[in-house]
Amino acid sequence: MAEIGTGLRAHRTFIIITVAAFAAAAAVWVGFPHQKSIPNLWVLLAKLVPFVLAVEAIAAMRFSLALRHKIARVAVPVCFLVFFTYFVPSIFFAAGNDKSIYYLILTLTPFLILALTLSHRLGGGTAGGARRLGYAMIVLQLSGLEDLAFLTINPHTDPAWTPIPEVWTWADHMTVRLGHPASKYEAFTLIAVHVIVAVLILTLPDRVWRKLSGRGKTAPGATTETSAVESTEAPAVETTSTTGTKSAAETEPTTAKG
Repeated sequence: MAEIGTGLRAHRTFIIITVAAFAAAAAVWVGFPHQKSIPNLWVLLAKLVPFVLAVEAIAAMRFSLALRHKIARVAVPVCFLVFFTYFVPSIFFAAGNDKSIYYLILTLTPFLILALTLSHRLGGGTAGGARRLGYAMIVLQLSGLEDLAFLTINPHTDPAWTPIPEVWTWADHMTVRLGHPASKYEAFTLIAVHVIVAVLILTLPDRVWRKLSGRGKTAPGATTETSAVESTEAPAVETTSTTGTKSAAETEPTTAKG
């Protein structure tokens, strides 16, 4: 088996999905109006395509752990600079000119999810772990938790927001899925279901996902990849003490070899 992280062919899947993710993101950014409203379910799904491709690109990385750490020293600061030099001044400008910052926050949130997922992967996380984190967090974003938090943690005095409205007409991400504006209790149910799904994504054993996806005996990005990376990063080193006795590093079996 060729060593992971060597040769362009080893990274073909990563390159293809990465290019597709950037192309999809550009298409969404240019092709859809920058507005709060979501007219239908298809628009919501189309806007999720770049995110899904980005998560899959992160999971498809097959670089050695040493190379990932080097990439992290560039990629993580770049993610911070995108946040600090684009989103922050754009939000300040919008707030100072009585413009809505909703679309900026709507774009910033999945960007932060991807930045966190990328950091996990570059730090040595598995492909399966990256998928779990990325998809669990986007499910939480779509859950309506933020809408509920807006209504409960802020000291509202406007009767439009207090007590909690009986119908959530503003929550387009719920409306397009239900086919009508969510009632208060429908919203609570959707939130609870999404939270449960996110927890299941994070906690269900790999064998469950293997069975659901029909991927065979190896979980995506799990044992085989981890073992290969660990074996290249932590080779057994023979050391000898002053009495001529070999250390435990050699005599005890290493888990990196599987």
